[in-house]
Amino acid sequence: MADDTLRLQSYALSDVGRKRKVNEDAFLRDDELGLWVVADGMGGHAAGEVASQEAVDTVFGMVKRGRKTLDLTGAFSEEKARAAARLLEGAVQAATYMVFAMSELDRGKAGMGTTISAMMSFGDYAVTAQVGDSRIYRVRSTSVSQLTKDHTLIAWQLEQGLITEEEAQRSRHKNVITRAVGNRDYVQVDTTVFELELGDLYLLCSDGLYGYLREEEIPVVAAPGGDAAVRAFIDLANDRGGRDNITAILVEIC
Repeated sequence: MADDTLRLQSYALSDVGRKRKVNEDAFLRDDELGLWVVADGMGGHAAGEVASQEAVDTVFGMVKRGRKTLDLTGAFSEEKARAAARLLEGAVQAATYMVFAMSELDRGKAGMGTTISAMMSFGDYAVTAQVGDSRIYRVRSTSVSQLTKDHTLIAWQLEQGLITEEEAQRSRHKNVITRAVGNRDYVQVDTTVFELELGDLYLLCSDGLYGYLREEEIPVVAAPGGDAAVRAFIDLANDRGGRDNITAILVEIC
């Protein structure tokens, strides 16, 4: 939970989009706990929506129980940062094991999985946990930064210098994910700790939104703030095609 110097207020919306029949995205926003999560499920026969919701519920339960055992209040310290990162990473690992176990027990859900982009606040700091290709952006003044790294084949190819940005735009492998929650009983989770600043905006979203969105547009669309901003993000994605489920959480630091 944020201390008295900063207040964190979030707004969220999810939409099935214009092409899909089922919304396989799930999200959580809990300003009191200081936890925000977006999950984009995958897998046929309703397995994607099961995976994403189960993952979100598991992360929530683990963080809610874990925060009670940790002292994350007061002044920042490296020890508190490590503890916060371990807690959120452990929650994602628990979700991974839970989704994998469910798929093992129900052959109709074999291979189901989900992305996870999670953010947890503690004092004037926050930690992110990332698996897959949902994203977290930060708007600070007029500057936009992607805080998470996509776990996709294209991102890996770009990092290795195997393809150019132009080739990436034309690639047929845009949807190939290299890490997911639930495909196995363990997954590597990326965590990052950073300081929050008054006026920051954090956008957590599924690829159904950012696939239609240019980074430089984020401050403009987010400018109204509140429910109007998340509705504007959803409308933008639908107006530009809405081929996938669309989820947006906007966390305002005020």
